[in-house]
Amino acid sequence: MQNPKIKNLLFDLGGVIVDIERDNCVEAFARLGLPDAESYFGLYAQNGIFMGIEDGSVSVDEFHSHLREKLPHGTGDSEIDQAFQKFITGIPTHRLQTLERLRSQGYRLYLLSNTNPIMWHGILASEFAKLGKRREDYFDGMVTSFEAKAAKPDAQIFHYTCRALGIVPEETLFFDDSEANTSAAAALGFNTALVAPGTEFTAYLP
Repeated sequence: MQNPKIKNLLFDLGGVIVDIERDNCVEAFARLGLPDAESYFGLYAQNGIFMGIEDGSVSVDEFHSHLREKLPHGTGDSEIDQAFQKFITGIPTHRLQTLERLRSQGYRLYLLSNTNPIMWHGILASEFAKLGKRREDYFDGMVTSFEAKAAKPDAQIFHYTCRALGIVPEETLFFDDSEANTSAAAALGFNTALVAPGTEFTAYLP
């Protein structure tokens, strides 16, 4: 039965809607010749220049330039982008169909993701378009870390999200696969659902 207090569903992307595989990305950068590629990628957050492009402190051009200095001479920006996007393995169509169903049931759906412009305008855009729709057809509003200039679990991005989307934490259920992120949201009054590996977000619906 629907919880009448929950009006908004706020979704993380990776590990909730989008399937991800960190090791694919690490291996792709290692093949390009990035020294110590493993050190840049965590399960729930990135490090160094990769965090910079997610929190908006580093531009795409700066990101490419920085990595070209570390990679073999002649490595192109498109090769860097392709390796980076190996993090994403896809969005199962049944999840997109579930998002459509939830909107038809009267929920307002929103997105809050730590992501970067390369993935956002690349593989993520194409994955959301595979049923002939756009991201805007699935969500009533979207917040990305690179646009907000902050990343989860920083409280700043949750405050930004409430202002930008016009939502109230107590009326919102936040889905994320990181305990650090759900704990930060809960401290600000959000209802939260920690989506465990191997489960579907539908198991945590009100």
